[in-house]
Amino acid sequence: MLKSIIAAAALSLAAGSALAQTQTEIVMQYPYPELFTETHKRIADEFAKVHPEIKVTMRAPYESYEDATQKVLREAVTNQMPDVSFQGLNRIRVLVDKNIPAPLDGYIAAEKDFDKQGFHQAMYDIGTAGGKVYALPFAISLPIVYVNLDLVKQAGGDVNNLPKSWDELLTLAKKIKALGNDTNGVTYAWDITGNWLWQAPVFARGGTMLNADETKVAFDGVEGKFAINMIARLVNEGGMPNLDQPSMRAAFAAGKTGFHVTSTSDLNKVTQMTGGKFALKTIPFPDVASPNGRLPAGGNVVLILAKDKAKRDAAWEAVKFWTGPKGAAIMAETTGYMPPNKVANEVYLKDFYVKNPNNYTAVGQLPLLTKWYAFPGDNGLKITDVIKDHLNTIVSGARAKEPEAVLADMTVDVQKLLPKTTGAAR
Repeated sequence: MLKSIIAAAALSLAAGSALAQTQTEIVMQYPYPELFTETHKRIADEFAKVHPEIKVTMRAPYESYEDATQKVLREAVTNQMPDVSFQGLNRIRVLVDKNIPAPLDGYIAAEKDFDKQGFHQAMYDIGTAGGKVYALPFAISLPIVYVNLDLVKQAGGDVNNLPKSWDELLTLAKKIKALGNDTNGVTYAWDITGNWLWQAPVFARGGTMLNADETKVAFDGVEGKFAINMIARLVNEGGMPNLDQPSMRAAFAAGKTGFHVTSTSDLNKVTQMTGGKFALKTIPFPDVASPNGRLPAGGNVVLILAKDKAKRDAAWEAVKFWTGPKGAAIMAETTGYMPPNKVANEVYLKDFYVKNPNNYTAVGQLPLLTKWYAFPGDNGLKITDVIKDHLNTIVSGARAKEPEAVLADMTVDVQKLLPKTTGAAR
């Protein structure tokens, strides 16, 4: 009997040793641990069940999208990159320009019935640069409006007929502000990374950041004027306080704000923070003009950075799983983001959206989705900082009374930083 036990133990040890020897290890790194740590842990656990031959090791998470991109750019020089990296959707361009990620077209072409797993052309378009697919989208967000229905009622608003335009929202926000007790009518997360909520109102009116060949600023037209005036109205008419994103979120969750405009990615966190203190509802982003109005897709994509072929092949299996039906469904259930995977939305999450209608608000806006724009050239990241600084002069109140003058100055400053050559490569 003892011999049998020893033999079985030895066999088990040998099998474990053999598995360890045949496993391919891939290193993965992702941003925003406060939003995604539990998500990636759960997906990794499920992945290990179907791919025991691949060991996924997680690096300490990036703090933000900017941190993620800067670290990869530095690590590319010293050859210390992770094998798989999750990056902000608007950061694909800067990495492709440096020839850092591996193209995925060959892997995609080799897959059979990939569409039946929920993958489709719009998913590929999001991660395409220079005609090649370099990334698959993992977590997609769109801007939405969070509403405190209790404050709407107190201000005399109709909870069954919530605002569809900025005019309607501001009218009600002023009434909520007038309730007193340090109540805010509206907050707008204008400083989200990559000028996301500057692009949103411009794109919503059918505008663009630059002209077609990317040589000239285009956000200074009627669409940009609408957007800059709207932001100024939030301050001048809505009495919007000058708060950073965490403070805006905390104020709304504490029941002190009527309307909070931000990413759907905050939904799970905000819902948990409110703790049922008031009735929370989400509604679509206002004033999206038909037929050309669009909204920038936020969120993050997954890229393969591995140079070794065995690691690249293993990384592809991980990328497929993370962005496939199972991984995408886990992501949606543990965050406020939407999966771009069709099977995840239509099959895995059908009951989830019935039970969680606030999560479905952004899904309903998916037909409006467009790329989160990344400015061309070596000054691309600097341009986003310049725009942020100009917007800050309005939100801080310093230049809130002259929004179109701010837009004119912003236009001049951005134009100076654009590449001098025509038609910058994508």
